[in-house]
Amino acid sequence: MGGYFSDLIEGGKSLASGLAVTFKAMISPVVTVQYPREKIEITPNFRGHIELTLDAEQRIKCIACGMCEKSCPSGCINVISEKKEGEKKKSLTSFMLNFTKCSLCGICCESCPADAIRYSNEYNLAGFTREDFIMDLVKRLEDKK
Repeated sequence: MGGYFSDLIEGGKSLASGLAVTFKAMISPVVTVQYPREKIEITPNFRGHIELTLDAEQRIKCIACGMCEKSCPSGCINVISEKKEGEKKKSLTSFMLNFTKCSLCGICCESCPADAIRYSNEYNLAGFTREDFIMDLVKRLEDKK
């Protein structure tokens, strides 16, 4: 009979300590977010895929020199440009990025003489095939406008 009451007391202590943990968790601040319904602030140092930048007149800064394509160790950048009639310099027609190959090393950003490439803050890229991650950055930039 003495074992019965000692087990009952031990069970009561265990229940009280469990309820204490639960109550402590109920009043502590929430540290998780309900992704994807809630979005979090991204730090400025986050490295998403690269993106093209615009100048003050909302034109693409890229001068289509191809330095980023040549310096990319992964070979994931393909710059396509053409020289239009009446213009002195080449104009960018397509800037293809194969994000499946990109190692986010940043050499393309450092080698750009026009400061036309930067890391984006886009962190929730999703796709069903590899082709979803081969993107034309010129088209993406025009879609954002």
